[in-house]
Amino acid sequence: MPSPLRAALLAASCLSLPALAQESAVPVAVPEVAVTGSTPSLTAPDAAEAAARLRAVPGNVTVVPAAEIRARAGVTTLRDVLEYAPGVFAQPKWGEDSRLSIRGSGLARNNHLRGVLLTQDGIPLNQADGSGDFQELDPLTFGHVEVLRGANAFGLGGATLGGVLNFVTPTGRSDPGAVLRGEAGSYGYRRAQAAYGAASGAWDGWASLSTLGQDGFRRHGQGDSRRFNGNLGWRITDDVETRFYYGYNHIEQRIPGTLTRGQALSDPRRAAPGNLLLDYQRNIESNRLGNRTTWRIAPGAVLEAGLSYAHRELDHPIFQYIDQRTDDVNGFARLTLDGRIGGLRNRLLMAGTLGFGTYDNRRYVNNGGHPGRLTYSSSDRARTNTATLQDTLYILPNLGIVAGLQLGEAYRASRDRFLSDGDGSGSTTYRYANPQIGLLWDIAPDIQSFANLTWATEPPTISDLTPLAARGFSSLKAQRARTLEIGTRGRRDALEWELAAYRAVIRDEIQLLDPTGTGASQALNLDRSIHQGIEAALSWTVLRGLLSAGRADSLTLRQAYSFNDFRFDGAPRYGDNQLPGAPRHLYRAELRYRHPSGLSVAPNIEWVPQGFYADNANTLKTNAYALIGLRAGWDFENGLSVFAEGRNLTDRRYISSASVAPSANASSALFEPGFGRSVYAGLQFRF
Repeated sequence: MPSPLRAALLAASCLSLPALAQESAVPVAVPEVAVTGSTPSLTAPDAAEAAARLRAVPGNVTVVPAAEIRARAGVTTLRDVLEYAPGVFAQPKWGEDSRLSIRGSGLARNNHLRGVLLTQDGIPLNQADGSGDFQELDPLTFGHVEVLRGANAFGLGGATLGGVLNFVTPTGRSDPGAVLRGEAGSYGYRRAQAAYGAASGAWDGWASLSTLGQDGFRRHGQGDSRRFNGNLGWRITDDVETRFYYGYNHIEQRIPGTLTRGQALSDPRRAAPGNLLLDYQRNIESNRLGNRTTWRIAPGAVLEAGLSYAHRELDHPIFQYIDQRTDDVNGFARLTLDGRIGGLRNRLLMAGTLGFGTYDNRRYVNNGGHPGRLTYSSSDRARTNTATLQDTLYILPNLGIVAGLQLGEAYRASRDRFLSDGDGSGSTTYRYANPQIGLLWDIAPDIQSFANLTWATEPPTISDLTPLAARGFSSLKAQRARTLEIGTRGRRDALEWELAAYRAVIRDEIQLLDPTGTGASQALNLDRSIHQGIEAALSWTVLRGLLSAGRADSLTLRQAYSFNDFRFDGAPRYGDNQLPGAPRHLYRAELRYRHPSGLSVAPNIEWVPQGFYADNANTLKTNAYALIGLRAGWDFENGLSVFAEGRNLTDRRYISSASVAPSANASSALFEPGFGRSVYAGLQFRF
């Protein structure tokens, strides 16, 4: 006899729920993934399972397996992790910090993060107001990374232009055994990791302890970090699994600052004078506890839920000394019913997310990296909740119609506790609805096309609403985007690809403007803007059997190209100018030779054929560049791996990222120089 809950689900959905494995699902093209465990985890699916699940998304998505991350030395930033995910602009700034934009999201955010939801094991990492940092992410703890661009993150509660990056950690089932790893490289780079995973009966666990230090390519760019990540899973029954997570980060980082264009290209290792004088830093200590539970209620019916609590302490001496303490609670619940209605295959998704945060913000005079006189104090609160309903009905065995609706509510409030210069308190609530309609067409067993029209809404963050350039609580509107997307993905013989074209029309995009004409920029709403582009990735096994009998070796060309056309749309001051902060063209490629002995060699290139603007007025640009690199590695049968990588081997001087401003000139310090020639090497022993 089924349980009352199972019976209620079956009756309510009118679904006949055959086992998902028995459905006429189309086989999926996935990256090559090394799976070391034998028993899959319900709470942490591997990269192949993730790729199969994301095939139900009617838009461009990417899965990056751990093998592409761990087989290299010097992987410290999101740029290193996501370099072959088109549409993602992730460029290093200093230390482990990056500038991240997906489809032009958060271009006006010069520091930290806005416009992309970061999740770890499906549980949000961002603060409740949508802001976030990258340094708490350790690439060596990724089992795989899921990239859901824009509103393709609909089912995960993503409601922003940039979408969701989900970082999935290994478990004792997927990664049993011990790992010892060490790396060293240019500019004082050193890194070590010890990890261990084990499974016994209903229990499994995995833990990683890592350290990273570097003197930095630029002066005043040194940093050190210590991280612990671990999880403990309990398989309560064959159909129920719960997993507990704990993460700790202690990060100390100096900030070299931005330079003028001339300085960045003529003397890229220098630091900004003000950063040296005031000892600019960003120091973070954080603790995060979480739980994720999966219950296979009935064949084809899966309930997932997760909850986390994070406490962060930020000590951030910049032009003032920022002292911030935050507490965030994030959670989600998701029910998936995969079965049939009237003989037609149907997939129903019901999901909800919640986020609640409190922030204790204080600012002081910066006395050479130490707090002086108090200049600002506030107690802030943020809340962001969504509820999502999505249904996919296959009107033909290979043609599905996707329709969905997401409802959201966001609350932002700031209580000013420093009243000597006036009361800047305020609060506001945003409520929104994001509809979605899409198509999924399985052309062949491993070829799929898709199209979708989706809406996304991005409420402002607390820092957007409490600008330094103006007193008081801002009246910013939520940013709204309507995106049309078409594309295809799949595999045929020696080819594997993903290709998408999109056009997003945005109302009230949050952009840095100068309303007073004095040069003091603040976040304000544009009337209209347009983000459109092409995302293309292609992997082609050109030849097999070059130097090894039996066609066991291979030569593979891998490429990723992004075309980014982000612009104002008839703005009173800027017309149809390009939005600053991201290049129009970005191309990366590598030609990798693999030998069955475990040897691999891969020359590579990164090419930005046109510099991008740093200001709304389109008066100041970065430079075009091409970077040449080489990677090599050897995996031995005893579990030992050695690897090395050379980057920017021609020592090209270039600008990797830029802060944006309303207007700029030759003396504007907006630019982050890219790293010069550098070499990294490491070894890993798995036993």
